[in-house]
Formats: sequence, C-alpha cells, structure tokens
Amino acid sequence: MTIAQRRKLIDKLDAEIVRLLNERTTLALEIGEEKAKAGEELFTPDRVKRLIDRLSKLNKGPLSDDSLRAIYREVISGSLAQHKTMTIAYLGPEATYTHQAALNRFGASLNYAPQKTIADVFAEVERKSADYGVVPVENSTEGVVTHTLDMFVDSDLKVVAQALMPIKHCLIGKVKLSGVKRLFSHPQALAQCRGWIQTHLAKAEIVETSSTTRAAEEASKQKASAAIASSLAAEVYRLKVIDEGIQDSVGNMTRFLVLGRKSPEPSGDDRTSVMFSIAHKAGALHKALEPFRRRRINMTKIESRPSKRKAWEYFFFVDIEGHEQDRKVANALASLTEHCSLVKVLGSFPTMD
Repeated sequence: MTIAQRRKLIDKLDAEIVRLLNERTTLALEIGEEKAKAGEELFTPDRVKRLIDRLSKLNKGPLSDDSLRAIYREVISGSLAQHKTMTIAYLGPEATYTHQAALNRFGASLNYAPQKTIADVFAEVERKSADYGVVPVENSTEGVVTHTLDMFVDSDLKVVAQALMPIKHCLIGKVKLSGVKRLFSHPQALAQCRGWIQTHLAKAEIVETSSTTRAAEEASKQKASAAIASSLAAEVYRLKVIDEGIQDSVGNMTRFLVLGRKSPEPSGDDRTSVMFSIAHKAGALHKALEPFRRRRINMTKIESRPSKRKAWEYFFFVDIEGHEQDRKVANALASLTEHCSLVKVLGSFPTMD
C-alpha cells in the first residue's frame, strides 16, 4: 500500500471519528440535562475513573494508555464545556504548576481563573464563583503545603479528586548558562533544585519570587537573568529552555487536590481524607487510630497541624484507603468519633492520579 493510499484511509477514519465524537457528545449532553434536573454534579470523578479503566483494558496499542487518557480528557472537557460555562479556580498566576495540574485534570475547553492565594481558591468555590478549585497539598521532597491543610478546618468544601504531577523544573531565560548573573524563582522550586544551583550557578544572585511564573516574567525583563520555572512558562514569556530536569530528585512529584462541594460516588478504588482532633493526653492518638487497624484499613498518610485555637491542641489529617460509604470505612469513622473531640470527613475520591 502506498503512502497516498494510507493517507486516504486515514482521511476516511478521521471523518468517522468526528462523526462518532459528535454522537458521543450528543449523548453526554442528554445525560447532562438529566443530571441538571436532578441537581447532580456534571463532573463525576468516579465515572471518569471507571471510563479510563475500561478503555485501558480495551486498548491493544500501539497507542499508549497515557495517550489514550489525554485524548479522552479533552473529549470529556469538550462535552462539559457544551453544558455550561464551567470555571476552575487555581493557585495562579497562569503557567504555574498548579495551572498545569488543573489542565491535566479538566482539559483545555473550560474556563480557568487564577487566584493569588490558596484561601482565594477556597473562597471562589465556596461562593460558587468557580465550580471547582485546584490547590497543591504536598511535594515528594519538600513535604506538605500547610496552608492548604489549615484551610479545611473552617471550610465545608470537599476533596473530590486528586492529581499527581511530576515536577520537571527548567532553567529558562534569554542568555546562556554562563551568562546568568541573577536567578529568579519561588522558594519551593529553589529548594528542589538546591544541588543543581550550587553546582552550576553558585555565584549567581538568588531572588525569591511569589511564583515560578513571576520568576519567568522577571527573567524576561532583566538582562543576565534566568528563572527556574516550567516549560509552559517559557512558552508564555518567550524564553528559551537553557536546561531542563534540573530538580535534585528524579522522582519529584507534587500532589494537588481538586475542591468541590460534593463528594463523588464510590468508584471501587477510592481514598478518604479525614481530619480529627484528640485530647492532649498519653495514648490518645493510638486509641484514635485503633479503629483503622482493627478493620485492616490501610492509612496512606498522616499529618498534624496546631489547631491555633488552644495551646498544645492539634488537628490530625489522615488519608485512608476506601470510600466513606464503604461499610468498613463507615464503621471505622463511627468508632473514631468515640475517641475524638472532632471528626470531619474532608472527602472521598478515586485514587487515580
């Protein structure tokens, strides 16, 4: 078969794909109308997980599962955009890693609203100016984002999904590496690239910025300057990538949370985030965690934060495997309340990244 013949077949397949995509979108719109009448959420992470799992089983290649997932992310994004003007608030500005995480979760067809602070993201979703919010919660090398955890103390928002994203830092600018005299970046990015900086830019002036995007903006304006930021920021500010993958840890990952007003239904592979407070006495934490051990519920994470309401009083944040509607998890949470002054389920969500 010649190249021309293969291209003709591709053209025929493309026409069929377009027809099928529009047919799928029509069905999705009909489902969306029924959901709207019932007051249900349009974005359903549990349904998305089941869809991706099913497609992965059907996929025989050569298209990778990651590529297939990226395609369907945009298909779903396009369908959601047909229903309503959906807005996603995120910790900005544009081209930050949180912006990338939001795009990776929701696709490019929706509206994105950058916010100055994590508190602003919460506020936008709480007042219904945004449908969902995306905030960072922890980095694999630098640890937890404490402000995000603290916001849950007084917020009624739920964690409806998560996004795990590899963080690939780049040195970007308009000069060569040897010409960099001033380096801009966010403190977190600087910390994650500390070893590389000491090896390659030990004599450069380090200037901390409010975001990696702001760092890229400054590098675009000042001579002999560079920034540690994302490749997306390089595109936005028309900077060249001087070096990439400069983070000290190859497995540098950041976990982001998607905030909403209602937890999704069980997907069959879920995680539940819980916040609780205990009395300041010996053995209190051990007793609080006993219900999970007794029911063999795996706890994947635990963090503590000062309550800021009373000296030596702490809030504990834990992630456990399972959905709050699962009988085993529900029973454990009920037992937890017997040992705690406060128990708050922050949300159950699919474990998919």
